[in-house]
Amino acid sequence: MEFSIHQQILTTVFITAVVMGAVAGKTNFCTMGAVSDWVNIGDTGRLRAWMLAIAVAMMGVAVLEYTGKLSIGNDTFPPYRTPGFAWLRYVLGGMMFGAGMTLASGCGNKTLVRIGAGNLKSLVVLAIASVCAYAMLWTDFYGVVFHRWISVATLNLGTSGMTSQALGDLTGLGNPLLGALLSLAVGVFCFASREFRHSVDNILGGVVTGLTVVIGWILSGGAMGLAWKEWADFADVRPLRVETQSLTFVSPMGDFVRYLTQPTDFSRITFGIVALFGVIAGSFLYALATRGLRLEWFANRSDFAHHALGAALMGVGGVLAMGCTVGQGITGVSTLALGSVLALLAMVSGSALTMKYQVWRVTRNA
Repeated sequence: MEFSIHQQILTTVFITAVVMGAVAGKTNFCTMGAVSDWVNIGDTGRLRAWMLAIAVAMMGVAVLEYTGKLSIGNDTFPPYRTPGFAWLRYVLGGMMFGAGMTLASGCGNKTLVRIGAGNLKSLVVLAIASVCAYAMLWTDFYGVVFHRWISVATLNLGTSGMTSQALGDLTGLGNPLLGALLSLAVGVFCFASREFRHSVDNILGGVVTGLTVVIGWILSGGAMGLAWKEWADFADVRPLRVETQSLTFVSPMGDFVRYLTQPTDFSRITFGIVALFGVIAGSFLYALATRGLRLEWFANRSDFAHHALGAALMGVGGVLAMGCTVGQGITGVSTLALGSVLALLAMVSGSALTMKYQVWRVTRNA
């Protein structure tokens, strides 16, 4: 039976996510770990790997937009370049997610990688974060708790004649040119470190993660993406989230819970859900091949409580910020969206402050 364009895209997404999950397992690519290394021991290796992923993704988007192979408007999922600048949403959600990933021992991507390697603690984190993300996306929770005061603080850049919050549009330089320049600058920063230049794992992790984001943009926003959207219009299945998009992991967690409410409705299996399970599968295959499968459970009730709280903050904060450290921190930043940059800074700040608090608490009780 011939695959539909929908099946082709989801199959390709799954395969690329498997590769990303395996590489993340091998290289220990971790955004929370990057902040921890930097804050606690002054090691910037994994931080530079994260920034290299951003540089690769930015350059990919810049080249694709310049050549006309990709068009990113303000109708992506999530909406990155929208003229509505919800600064409070980015800051609060980012801080919550940053604190949550620290308490839960890893961001959304790392949680998936750890599950693939046999970590049962991360499986609990995924379950709690998914339920919280579902509540934010598919119930009235966001509207009741957040919408009124978040919407009041949102700035409409359209009133100033701006159609997008992308930095290239705001500065007038154009997104392809500015994206290429920023990508080169970030790349120079990454490779300015001699230790980083000699770290095959950090370079591999950054390059593969960045390329996976670029592939996601190509699949959903290029020629295949156009055919995908036409297929969705013809099949009348728009709930599939058939928009231009790339990697993000928190919203797909909520979408997966929604799918589980009607597990026979395969039309609810989305781009993000497939990517999520692809990362788990890739990590599992790598752990299996290297005999790295290790079952791990909570050490005590306090350990469980910290992970549960962190998971809840990740689920709520990730949706509120419209992305995680990959969804906003790499995918969103690759679009040069000002909100993505703000969310990224908030996530790093939230994580760093939580780590500082944890260290202070330990030393105080010592």
